[in-house]
Amino acid sequence: MRQNEKISPAVIRRLPRYLRALEDLENSKAERISSGELSKLIGYTASQIRQDLNHFGGFGQQGYGYNVKDLKAEIEKILGLGTQYRMVIVGSGRLGQAINSFISSYSDDFRVISLFDVKEDLIGKEKSGVLIRDVACLEEYLRENKPDIGVITVTKEHAQEACDKLIAGGVRGIWNFAPIDLEGSPDIPMENVHLSDNLHSLVYYINHPEQI
Repeated sequence: MRQNEKISPAVIRRLPRYLRALEDLENSKAERISSGELSKLIGYTASQIRQDLNHFGGFGQQGYGYNVKDLKAEIEKILGLGTQYRMVIVGSGRLGQAINSFISSYSDDFRVISLFDVKEDLIGKEKSGVLIRDVACLEEYLRENKPDIGVITVTKEHAQEACDKLIAGGVRGIWNFAPIDLEGSPDIPMENVHLSDNLHSLVYYINHPEQI
C-alpha cells in the first residue's frame, strides 16, 4: 500500500469476496490462478481485480498470475485476520443467539466472550458455551474485559444506548444489526447490517426479472 493512501470502501468490501474464492481454490488444491480466471469465479472484471490488488502491492507475476496460497495469506494479512478478536453481543434474542452460534463455528479469529440481555429468563443461561449477563453490568464488563468488537442486536429503541455504552467502554469496532443507522464515533468503524434492505432488494428483482 502506498504511504498515506486512503483505500476506497468499495475496494475493502470486495476483499472478502476474493478471500472466499481463494479459500475454495486452495481447498481444491489449485496452486495458481490468473485475474481472468478469478474474474469468472467472482464476477468482477479482471481489470478491476488487478486494480484492487495493486493498491496493496499487486502480488501477481506476468504470465503466471497469482499463487493461490500466497495471495490468500496476503489478503488475510490486509484484512487483519490471523489474530483473535473478542466480541460481546448486546441482545440475546433469536438474532443475537444465531450470530453467537455462527461465530462459535466460523473461525478462530473471532470469539464471543459474553452475551447481554434485559430479560430475567435469559440472564444466567449459556448459549453455545457463552454466558448471558444482565445488560446493567455491560459498562463494568467492558472496562474489565476490553473486548474488540461490540455487536448490537437489540430493538431500534434501545440500539443507540447500547452503541453509546460500547463506545464509552472502549470497543474498537461495532457490528450493528438493529434496524436503524446509529450515531457512532469518527474513530470507531461501524458496519450496519439491515437484513430487511437485502430482502426488499430481492423481492424487487423477483418482480422485475428484466432488471437482473
